[in-house]
Amino acid sequence: MQSSSQIKKQPEINVPDRVPKMIPQIIFAVALAHLLNDLIQAALPAIYPLLKDNFSLSFTQIGLISLVYQITASLLQPWIGLYTDKYPKPYLLPLGMVVTLLGIVMLAFSSSFYMLLVAASLIGVGSSTFHPEASRVARMASGGKFGTAQSTFQVGGNTGSAIGPLLAAIIIVPNGQASAAWLILFALIAIWVLFKVSQWTIQHAKTQISKTSSITSFKLHGKTLVRALSIISILMLAKFIYIASISNYYTFYLIEKFHLSLQSAQLYLFAFLAAVAFGTFFGGPIGDRIGRKAVIWISFLGMAPFAMLMPYANLFWTCVLAIMSGLIMSSAFSAMVVYAQEAVPGRVGMVAGLMFGLMFGVSGIAAAGLGYLADKNGIEWVFGLCSYLPLLGIFTVFLPNTQNKVKNSVS
Repeated sequence: MQSSSQIKKQPEINVPDRVPKMIPQIIFAVALAHLLNDLIQAALPAIYPLLKDNFSLSFTQIGLISLVYQITASLLQPWIGLYTDKYPKPYLLPLGMVVTLLGIVMLAFSSSFYMLLVAASLIGVGSSTFHPEASRVARMASGGKFGTAQSTFQVGGNTGSAIGPLLAAIIIVPNGQASAAWLILFALIAIWVLFKVSQWTIQHAKTQISKTSSITSFKLHGKTLVRALSIISILMLAKFIYIASISNYYTFYLIEKFHLSLQSAQLYLFAFLAAVAFGTFFGGPIGDRIGRKAVIWISFLGMAPFAMLMPYANLFWTCVLAIMSGLIMSSAFSAMVVYAQEAVPGRVGMVAGLMFGLMFGVSGIAAAGLGYLADKNGIEWVFGLCSYLPLLGIFTVFLPNTQNKVKNSVS
């Protein structure tokens, strides 16, 4: 009788301690910080037309500002992630946001093109410390629902990216460059949130990592790993060149083709970025259920018809097609990040840094390159060229299929 009672009591005491649980308040905290971080970042390209007029910049110079920002972010991210995988530095999160705050101050009071480049680089450095570390915290607090946590984290950033141009249209564009100083308020809130997140990480990191470490679904090796990461890189290239074409030049395209005012064009950009934010959330939870590869496949090929029709549409349908493109394509990113993190377990920060770094690097190079092409061939020609990029999603067929492995590990 005693042995049987002991068997009954054992699961009640031990099993719950081993079962990982999602920590929603932490995931929402890093998502909020991501919103604030990306809101600040999105305000920079949103005021490019204002800066272009103030400093008599060419499209090539606009592209260079974006290049400096994106490159400073992209080059540092994987190294920061790799270093903190071995030597955790939780307080890098609030410290990075302090650097962003300095960039905002310089942006608001820049008096030359070169000061704008320095301001953009500081904002980029702040971003480079934020993304790999915040992505690590989101995964740590996921309770094994890695896709859901990553997409929640990412939707915070996309929401900020959507709000940034809207705030720029309402506050900065009507009141001038110096009014960008209002962004300091958002940076201060982010610093406070990230300080609290860092304190939680210090107290709970070891416990959370030990609970979720056994859930890693699969690991790729050798040529299979190289093939998978190479294909993910191609897909990231296609996705973020396309996103860069719209986030940096959509307002110029609408002003030139449909003769909209700057503020009206900013509202159309907000509609596109809001669709990206809305669509981002679904990629993670769906990927947890049906597999990352399926989500990536649907995301790219599903949005291709909308992207290819957009350059030939009128104003109304341009807006509709842009929204549909952003809505469908945005679901791929969280799936790709989690796919890579699961393929290389134990390197969460490095993989997040590489993925976000690749995102910023590709976006920056694309912004500069597309700016040059716009000067040479016209902005409408650039949008026609970029409309074919989603067809590169056909490479998804060569990704190793890991869906069965994921299901077996969870069950």
